[in-house]
Amino acid sequence: MSATVSVQVPSVHGPRAVTVSYARKGHGEPLLLLHGIGHHRQAWDPVMDILAADRDVIAVDLPGFGASPALPEGLPYDLATTTAVFGAFCAAMDLDRPHVAGNSLGGLLALELGREKLARSVTAFSPAGFWSKAERRYAFGVLLAMRHISRRLPLPLVRQLSLTTAGRTALTSTIYARPGRRSPEAVVAETLALARATGFNETLKAGTAVRFTDDLAELPVTVAWGTRDRLLLRRQGIRAKQLMPRARLVRLPGCGHCPMNDDPALVARVILDNSR
Repeated sequence: MSATVSVQVPSVHGPRAVTVSYARKGHGEPLLLLHGIGHHRQAWDPVMDILAADRDVIAVDLPGFGASPALPEGLPYDLATTTAVFGAFCAAMDLDRPHVAGNSLGGLLALELGREKLARSVTAFSPAGFWSKAERRYAFGVLLAMRHISRRLPLPLVRQLSLTTAGRTALTSTIYARPGRRSPEAVVAETLALARATGFNETLKAGTAVRFTDDLAELPVTVAWGTRDRLLLRRQGIRAKQLMPRARLVRLPGCGHCPMNDDPALVARVILDNSR
């Protein structure tokens, strides 16, 4: 079941209230799941039940995405602010250094939470921040095109396209290697989530200068990359391993940028192995 919690985050104009929407399921050590830009927490639905058998799983909508409202005036959509939001979120939810897994932007945020010693382990799937300038420009160009298309497509057409494998492929093949496995309802919902994301433009703008360069040597870290990732090319995983020599680098055969849909069992196993 979904719920919300309001937390206080510092700003230059004083504390600001930020509301975060989340879904929680399962029992065990806490595991926080973070999605990528333009997506929503339902990106993790394919693995929720598997993970919930061993973990207290909390999947969240990032501020300005999914069901989480936009950030209030005075708070930028940068890494420092979002890290502060989820530090406050964990405190409000009485989560003592949860395991954190994230995809894309969420993977970068998971690494940031690890760097700030707010996570007990980090599993990052195709994390942002290990790109070259050319690779970042390419990824941002693709994301902007996806956003433009999602906002231009009439809802009845999106629903019609979602009913066929070819239509789901046209809508989601940039992020999924196996788009036919996504349900029509999920494809419609995530197309709307991309179109309606109030934090998209500012988050993308804030990412222009982002690079992750820290070695989280004292933390269990796994970086996993789909072999068919068409958004953040898999050679970026090599850079991540060079920067974090003690991290485990895992290849996800046949998976795209969002591997949770392409191979749920493999993704769950990677997370559970790293968080044991």
